[in-house]
Amino acid sequence: MPRSLSPLPQVFSVSRTMYNTPVLRPIVVAICRVCLALRGWKLQGKPPTAPKYVMITVPHTSNWDFPLALAMAFVFRFDMHWMGKDSLFSGWRGPLMRWLGGIPINRSSSNNVVLATIAAFQATDRLIVAIPPEGTRSKVLKWKTGFYYIALGANVPIGLAFLDYKKKAGGFLSTFLPTGDVEKDIAAIRACYSGISGKYAEKCTVE
Repeated sequence: MPRSLSPLPQVFSVSRTMYNTPVLRPIVVAICRVCLALRGWKLQGKPPTAPKYVMITVPHTSNWDFPLALAMAFVFRFDMHWMGKDSLFSGWRGPLMRWLGGIPINRSSSNNVVLATIAAFQATDRLIVAIPPEGTRSKVLKWKTGFYYIALGANVPIGLAFLDYKKKAGGFLSTFLPTGDVEKDIAAIRACYSGISGKYAEKCTVE
């Protein structure tokens, strides 16, 4: 974690997204409810009540995790944002990517990602950013800690979201407030996901 959060990178504004487009939202919510029901998925738990938080979704083992998370965000009725490299937002793609919930960041270093996301949290009254702690769909033994330091630096909680393919259930387990003891807190967060199965069980790293 960098010793200082100043100076902060460019502050990014959070604008209209597909989640808060007036005419589109109720239609898509209904479609998502039907699609999840037809595929046998059910929602459990409740998202954090805080207006700003970091959301992690575990396990992350498949490309299907993203559309399922998007659908559940619609049904839970919150605006979910995600971080993307700034080159994805150049030219005509910029408005589209932002409408899809993207926040442009400079990924030249992990510190830049952490600082840019903290800046985004500080620039708005409401923001939910989804960050996979595994950082990849492949099996990893150690989680990336960027999500943790973002929550700590922005002074926001962490929403523990999950997708359990074995039980076909997804939603939220609990809300976690980081204490600053990264090793202890990460161990406690991972313990919350014990018994939850990703689409590809062999890639899961939670016990």
